Amino acid sequence: MPSRLSPPQDMAALRALCMTLPDADMAADHAIARHDSSLTKPPGSLGRLEELARWTGRWQRTAWPRGERVEILVFAGNHGVTAQGVTPWPADVTRQMVENFRNGGAAINQIARVASARLRVVAVAELHPTADFTQAPAMEMPAFLHAIATGMAAVRPGTDLLCLGEMGIGNTTAAAAVCAGLFGGGGATWAGRGTGLDDAGVRHKAQVVDRALAAHAPHLHDPLEVMRHLGGHELAAMLGAAIAARHHHIPVLLDGFICTAAVAPLGVLQPGGLEHTRLAHCSAESGHARLATALGLSPLLDLGLRLGEGSGAGLAIPLVRAATACLCGMATFAQAQVSGRE
Repeated sequence: MPSRLSPPQDMAALRALCMTLPDADMAADHAIARHDSSLTKPPGSLGRLEELARWTGRWQRTAWPRGERVEILVFAGNHGVTAQGVTPWPADVTRQMVENFRNGGAAINQIARVASARLRVVAVAELHPTADFTQAPAMEMPAFLHAIATGMAAVRPGTDLLCLGEMGIGNTTAAAAVCAGLFGGGGATWAGRGTGLDDAGVRHKAQVVDRALAAHAPHLHDPLEVMRHLGGHELAAMLGAAIAARHHHIPVLLDGFICTAAVAPLGVLQPGGLEHTRLAHCSAESGHARLATALGLSPLLDLGLRLGEGSGAGLAIPLVRAATACLCGMATFAQAQVSGRE
């Protein structure tokens, strides 16, 4: 089993990890396609399940993809920008929800149990808040690299499928700022209701994002610096986990708006940087569909979720398992003695 990656010691090392991503195994992909064409069904009749099976196999680097060792990683972090009144919830809720996860009381605990997936919760930077990014970079370089390394270290080599999720009061504001920094459009384009803002609250949130964009404008040409200046500990950890998963040949299911924003710098830095990921669902948070389009991601589910916690990613696990089960378990026309298409 391959060992975990060495944590990057500086931005140059992190950038090198992002720019030297391994490719998919296209020989496995072609073998899956050939086998799929022999199964007892009309070609293409399983729709996106067929593509999911090929995606899983080419990133696991096997013509017989697996779905047994599935992990859900939930990264938690706190945000100094909550001092700007961008959320009606107190920052203490992040720590309280981490305890709720660990005690089995949250929605993701139930989803993980039903999906037969292992759930792990990581409190990044011991839940110390980032700086208020309207006043200073959200993370100084050591804190940013530590958060990236935390995410990388959480990924277990040999995992069949990884789901990413998060918890952090104020992190929809950070996600909106990251999206605006990467793709433009300003706060009004990306700020949504989060955990329950009214119209006035959304307008205020957008203004806070715009102040942050103005404060950090000289650094927004670099996607990694966008994350450092405007992101959060848990967002950086999810980015680190996505990078590590790619290097370990692990397919990844992304959750909602915050999770997708967290990995977006990888997609901007490197064409194809997110090919090992699939978007599990489209969140009800207003910017998520726009972000998915910008990254070329097509959601597997659309259930109106806006919870976070990896809930949408967890719900998509059975789809991937069904896809691989059909590929590996169905009989061929010859085995079933069923007449093929003339």
